[in-house]
Amino acid sequence: MPDILVLYYSRNGSVARLAKQIARGVGEVEGMQARLRTVPPVASITQQAAPPVPEDGAPYVERVDLAECAGLLLGSPTRFGNMAAPLKHFLDGLGAEWASGTLVGKPAGVFTSTATQHGGQEATLLTMLVPLLHHGCVIAGIPYTEPALTTTRGGGTPYGASHVAGQQDDPQPTEDEAVLARALGRRIATLAAKLGA
Repeated sequence: MPDILVLYYSRNGSVARLAKQIARGVGEVEGMQARLRTVPPVASITQQAAPPVPEDGAPYVERVDLAECAGLLLGSPTRFGNMAAPLKHFLDGLGAEWASGTLVGKPAGVFTSTATQHGGQEATLLTMLVPLLHHGCVIAGIPYTEPALTTTRGGGTPYGASHVAGQQDDPQPTEDEAVLARALGRRIATLAAKLGA
């Protein structure tokens, strides 16, 4: 069964919860399944190597996950309108995959979380798409045929799924945010199924 790689970095759990909703959406498409993966944190000074498997949550991504996936969903918290350093660090190391065309023709989408409504969600989603375009991915967002896109009072954009955690840093997506995250998962999985046929 083809996998859609749901690859993310999550510091406080919001992006991880969105990833699980996206994975649910992927699983709603017949013949498709989600492969949840994360990236290790980075630090300017390393005292010990990161363990090979996180203590909880999704395992760390391996390059074979990119080769084996039929589509990709990339998630990160917002850092001043851009993705967080751990995800950027991982993407920066994919020169061999770029040169060999590992992701060429695969559908891809993005998702994020911010603390505030105007905390840079759309800028982050757009900047996350740039490396995917360089890798030759077929980019897809959430179309306005999804009713929650026009009714949401939290996250959710045509550029990708999103969540507003608020000042209390609530990692739980609202109902509209969850609906839109599942819609994005279904969309990428459906496109992957069509492209693979």
